[in-house]
Amino acid sequence: MMNALLLADLHGTYDHIDALLATTDPDCLFIAGDITQFGPVEEISAFIERLGLPVLAVPGNCDPRESLSCLDNSGAVCLHGSSITFGKITISGIGGSNPTPFNTAFECSEEEIEIIMNSMIHKMEKNQTNILLSHAPPFGLLDEVAPDVHVGSTSIRKYLKAFDIVCCAHIHEQRGVLKEEDTWVVNPGPASEGYGALIHIGDENGEIRIDLISVSEEKVQDN
Repeated sequence: MMNALLLADLHGTYDHIDALLATTDPDCLFIAGDITQFGPVEEISAFIERLGLPVLAVPGNCDPRESLSCLDNSGAVCLHGSSITFGKITISGIGGSNPTPFNTAFECSEEEIEIIMNSMIHKMEKNQTNILLSHAPPFGLLDEVAPDVHVGSTSIRKYLKAFDIVCCAHIHEQRGVLKEEDTWVVNPGPASEGYGALIHIGDENGEIRIDLISVSEEKVQDN
């Protein structure tokens, strides 16, 4: 069994983290990027060290590219372009985002994302439960910035069926959980505002439950 707390979009504001951890008491922490607001990357090490539990993370588009090595050296597992397996669960990751109009710190072309995703999927161990930790959402899923205006990654969407759960972020207003065929997609909302999600995966049959958490509103939404 795994209980993972999913956080994203902290943007250098860590005021709600202790409350989120106390509310959920997770086994480990998933971070789907934008840990800082364009740095400094030294914040990442200090933040990881205070958590006191296993952390798997990818940077977001607002994290400088130097955050990759900073995560590696912080005690967290940086999953950008790689995977890790725990028993019947494999977790893979891709950081940054597809291009935005704002030329932010860590953006990749769709061609670059395609290469990273293709290589990662061919190398990862196919398991009972396969999770993708991505800052950018898949195109068409939790990625609307206006009615019918989608800004997610087409390359990530292409490989959606390889995963049972896609943990994403980036679009603050698209907090939610949905299921596309056999794949759960979850955006926990910005942790800077007290939002997160608890992902529960059962031992026997890999049963998945995702709870949206809000310490500011003191409520949990089950899915």
